[in-house]
Amino acid sequence: MDLLRHKKTAAERGFLDDQFLIAMPGMKDDRFTRSVIYICAHSDEGAMGLIINQTQQMLFPDLLVQLGIMNEQEAIRLPAQARDFVVRNGGPVDRSRGFVLHSGDYRVESSLTVSDDICLTATVDILRAISSGRGPRHALMALGYSGWGAGQLETEIAENGWLTCPASPELLFDADIERKYDRILASIGIDLAHLSLAAGHA
Repeated sequence: MDLLRHKKTAAERGFLDDQFLIAMPGMKDDRFTRSVIYICAHSDEGAMGLIINQTQQMLFPDLLVQLGIMNEQEAIRLPAQARDFVVRNGGPVDRSRGFVLHSGDYRVESSLTVSDDICLTATVDILRAISSGRGPRHALMALGYSGWGAGQLETEIAENGWLTCPASPELLFDADIERKYDRILASIGIDLAHLSLAAGHA
């Protein structure tokens, strides 16, 4: 998480920042099978991102009640957009911690800039804003995150564990979570049936 604290502006972008990381069919770690990860921060010290196509059992209203933001009666009266807000599994690290990835039209002091139009906020202010209809135009919330130490992600990519491609806000924030993996591959012209399990060597 220190990676995020050092990164205050979009200009301080790492090579893989604002990229999708797409698990290859030969992914050895079951936790990341068919996963798409949005990279929030990448530097020589490592990388941090959120899985965007795995959902949690927990519903957003239940989370608000659990955090003491509102009581059960208030949660029942939430507007439909907040009531149906999906909570995702961001990754295996720090699974009790929440992160909201969102469009840049909403910012508070604790918001961290990922790209020109995407921010990450990890404080309860944004949950209150979303629950009252004052939140960002586009947002996704995840519990936990995915992290790599120095050089670890680069090694996994070299070993054919992941594909990378530039992220698009449309594919990042749209509600079709179930087909996101296939649709992101299709957006870069890749048919899953033609993906090789082995790394190629020239």
